[in-house]
Amino acid sequence: MTVTASAALATPAYTPQIRLYQDWLARERGLRFDSYDALWHWSATDLNAFWQSIWDYFEVQSPTPHSAALAHDRMPHAQWFVGAQVNYAQQVLRHAQAAHQAGFMAIISENELGNIKKLSWPELQRQVTSVALSLQSMGVQRGDRVAAYMPNIPETIVACLATISIGAVWSVCAPDMGTPAVLDRFSQITPKVLIAVDGVYYGGKAMDRSAVVQSLCAGLPTVEHLLLLQTPYADPSITIKTIAAPATFHWASGRNDAQTVAFTPLALAFDHPLWIVYSSGTTGLPKPIVHGHGGIILTLLAMKSLGNDVGCSYHPNSWGERYHWYSSTGWVMWNAQMAGLATGTTICIYDGNPSGSKEAVDWTVLWRFAARHHVTYFGAGAAFFTNCMKAGLDIAACGDLQRVRALGSTGSPLPEDVQRWGIEQFRRVYSLAIATLSAAGPPQGAKAPSGGSDPHAVGERGGDIWWCNISGGTDFCGAFIGGNRELPQVPGQMQCRLLGCAVEAWNEDGQPVIGEVGELVCTEPIPSMPLYFWNDEGDKRYLSSYFDMYSKDDGQGGRKPVWRHGDWLKIGTDGGCIIYGRSDATINRMGLRMGTSEIYSAVEALPEVIDSMVVDLEYLGKESYMPLFVALRPGLTLDSALKDKINHAIKTALSPRFIPNTIEQVAEIPRTLSGKKQELPIKKLLLGQPLEKVVNQDAMANPGCLDWYVQFAKRHLLQAA
Repeated sequence: MTVTASAALATPAYTPQIRLYQDWLARERGLRFDSYDALWHWSATDLNAFWQSIWDYFEVQSPTPHSAALAHDRMPHAQWFVGAQVNYAQQVLRHAQAAHQAGFMAIISENELGNIKKLSWPELQRQVTSVALSLQSMGVQRGDRVAAYMPNIPETIVACLATISIGAVWSVCAPDMGTPAVLDRFSQITPKVLIAVDGVYYGGKAMDRSAVVQSLCAGLPTVEHLLLLQTPYADPSITIKTIAAPATFHWASGRNDAQTVAFTPLALAFDHPLWIVYSSGTTGLPKPIVHGHGGIILTLLAMKSLGNDVGCSYHPNSWGERYHWYSSTGWVMWNAQMAGLATGTTICIYDGNPSGSKEAVDWTVLWRFAARHHVTYFGAGAAFFTNCMKAGLDIAACGDLQRVRALGSTGSPLPEDVQRWGIEQFRRVYSLAIATLSAAGPPQGAKAPSGGSDPHAVGERGGDIWWCNISGGTDFCGAFIGGNRELPQVPGQMQCRLLGCAVEAWNEDGQPVIGEVGELVCTEPIPSMPLYFWNDEGDKRYLSSYFDMYSKDDGQGGRKPVWRHGDWLKIGTDGGCIIYGRSDATINRMGLRMGTSEIYSAVEALPEVIDSMVVDLEYLGKESYMPLFVALRPGLTLDSALKDKINHAIKTALSPRFIPNTIEQVAEIPRTLSGKKQELPIKKLLLGQPLEKVVNQDAMANPGCLDWYVQFAKRHLLQAA
């Protein structure tokens, strides 16, 4: 299987994926566009033609024909490719033979202890099949839920693909989540099988998880079987026999017989449920969001290839792509990392703490991992890159990183100074590589066909590192805004709205604006929007989450709901985009609105400040009160001089209106497991609501820091009374 038409395979030197697609459109559809904006406008308005082109370009296979790409145009519940049958696991495994023949791995993984696993494509296929047959032997059928309590290791990917290959519905939580948080999620979906690990190694410590697994089995009465992966990190006194479950199985990837060879993933309806992911809600039960096979396949193929410029490893144009995006299994970027396999890409995954341990903080960990395994595409959360800059990291000293050609960032807005820092760091990486290139020869693992040149070799590629900054969400497992390898870079901005995403910024009157900050809306459906929320009677939670604010004329005398994403967005005249943080966490000071991210950009640019958070407390009949919380570099204390420096930075970058009422030094800024600052819970806490009603501590990355904020809230409320 190839990822583009055969004519593109003959390309002797690297061409961006978006250019290959446009060449295909011209050749196969007679469609030519003189700018990316024109291409985007076509993709966001002629949905039938665009999404059919994605199906055809990536050669998505179905044993049965489908009707129009968009059979029923509505939001929510648009109907896509009615009649088609697909399977996400089949989309992955169809690459096995070609990738293996070309000599490429499927998965390369490493953990904190330096243990390395390399999974070939045939071995991935065999293990997926073995686990799938085991699940079937447990009675798992189409539509049954399989829940996993697993870290970012190859076995988790194997289990996911095995589950979805037989039509069951996958859902995963990370082992760093507390037992109540996991039960809050899994109890909603009544799983039939639990797949779990009995121990993990993280932050320099072995951590037993046997007792948690035991509690999960006890708290999930619908679980009929436990599939357990045993590790060296568990308490040896807790054996597999002592864990309460109706039936317990050891890890089941060892089968290799005639049934294994004959197995093929089931062909499923385009909208058959694929997996259930969860919102990072701060109150109430997390929203269990259900996505479908076909919608996820198409959206991730388009985003990964055309937006992120991630190539197929065995495609001659991609020269052995090795794709890494650091994530835990509790973040939707784990799904996005795994999606590299759907385009035939070698993925490189790391299981461990990206900053070493609390006792020995080390921000070189991921960079050294990337150097050892010749990563070509390096992605992580924006906070990771900010911490690397704050730590004064010299990336060029972390090993041979000359093959890295792209940096991906998401999770929060990437500050302009951090992007500039990354560009300068890789100028140094490339210059050092060029200086030694003639003596060292081509990079290890490079594969170039005769007559071609390696695009990962710095001497051939030239130019600066490309930053692919994206913004999307767990809600639809994709990105609305992202990158284009052919567009210019402007630090502090994302390059464009992604193809197929009818994204606009709307003002308070529901009108689209350019050059102004507005609500991020999507006015047309995309295939990966949720099918529904699990057990959401009448779609009440689904509708209230995205469709209760805006609508547009449907052209037939009625109104059509519009997706409101909850972010502040500014679209420039050049198409570049800036996210200003969550629209429900906006600061409004004396009539001037400002996204919290703009304040963070000013404050966190100071070398003394590691992290920060601001909330604006509005009272009926009183002036608002805006405290700023800052975490400083180790050994520093917030004195009057530093306070003046912070206030001056805010005044200069923004406006004197946004100088906080008080600045408080804190040990940590509270964050969710996916790294988001918990502005709203802290705001509610300071307004007098009890802690247990405003935040789910089991869904936090650092719940221990909340005690300080509780005490601060008590003092503030006494003063305000």
